Amino acid sequence: MISKKTKYALKALGYLAEHSTGAPILISELAKEEDIPRKFLEAILVSLRKGGILKSKIGKGGGYMLALPAANITIGRIVNILEGGFALVECLNDNVNVECKECGDPACCGIRLVMSDVKGAIDSVLESTTLADMVKRSEIARQQKSKIMDFSI
Repeated sequence: MISKKTKYALKALGYLAEHSTGAPILISELAKEEDIPRKFLEAILVSLRKGGILKSKIGKGGGYMLALPAANITIGRIVNILEGGFALVECLNDNVNVECKECGDPACCGIRLVMSDVKGAIDSVLESTTLADMVKRSEIARQQKSKIMDFSI
């Protein structure tokens, strides 16, 4: 499961991508519009800026904006910056060198082999899906939902 930090980051980045005019957006606007606690959002945005996803402008007319086009920012990159990767079992976490205590031989561990396949599938989706794709999918879903007529009485 992704953390609340990553979920909030995706919401904020989605908002920035949807409202991208080239001008920075204030943290207060992001926090209000996406219902994210401001202090928590500030820390998230700093991490994303350090990770090269965002750039900021200080002073009057300041705020945050995407450092790259939304089509060039993968969801996987965002998850890696905030979560340090994604693994279903500890022994598959690239950032931690841990061996399973329950498993005698990792090369033959059925659980590890299956979870490795699952991790590969998840990584593939995360690395091939961009922020622009996420925003587009959301907009398509909103459009489809608005076309549904409810005839219940």
